[in-house]
Amino acid sequence: MSAPSETSMDGKRMKYLTFAELRAKLGGRSRSAIYLDLAAKRLPKPVKLGGKLYWSESCVDDHMRNMRDDQ
Repeated sequence: MSAPSETSMDGKRMKYLTFAELRAKLGGRSRSAIYLDLAAKRLPKPVKLGGKLYWSESCVDDHMRNMRDDQ
């Protein structure tokens, strides 16, 4: 099953990442490391749909960009 997507107010499609896609985007980080990052607010909160977690790709990108700019 692919990750859900939805249309935002500006008409653009928002893509949601599955846990596996998030791991790949973060360079193969471990499941436990991702949960530690969530607890420390180093990653945005996921959306829970049907018992699965999804992350807005644009929110993850923005969060990563802000973290990089803060360094």
